[in-house]
Amino acid sequence: MFRKFYPKEYVDSTYVIDFEDLYQKGYRGIIFDIDNTLVPHGAPADDRARALFARLKKIGFACCLISNNQRPRVEMFNRDIQVHFIENAHKPSRKSYIRAMEQMGTDVSNTLFVGDQLFTDVYGANRAGIYSILVKPIHPKEEIQIVLKRYLERIVLYFYKKRKTAADR
Repeated sequence: MFRKFYPKEYVDSTYVIDFEDLYQKGYRGIIFDIDNTLVPHGAPADDRARALFARLKKIGFACCLISNNQRPRVEMFNRDIQVHFIENAHKPSRKSYIRAMEQMGTDVSNTLFVGDQLFTDVYGANRAGIYSILVKPIHPKEEIQIVLKRYLERIVLYFYKKRKTAADR
């Protein structure tokens, strides 16, 4: 029942992902959520985010930000990053994930997604057929509707971890 929300990977942070290894495996495009995936909610790109995107470009990745936020928020973050972006994405709709791949010139076989929410980010990526990586939120301060979703996410993650542990045996 919950499997449609399960990520392919679950890691502590965007900043611990081995992007060089993913490139070696044939991935060429990365779609990112912004808030609590790359920076705390509402924050501009910081030094760590700028360094990450410089590294990704050097590796050879095309990148796209997709956010349910409005254009001013996404533009403010992207000012120093300079990658493709889609604002008001209506995640978990497949439409913006597909549009992101079109912008990057990639497809479902060589694109991955990184985000911090199961019911919007991961579910949307899974619906679009993209490899999904869930990261733990950067900062605990979130909007009330997200706080409420986090309680439900804990239930899904409980079953995800239980299934993963059983598969690893």
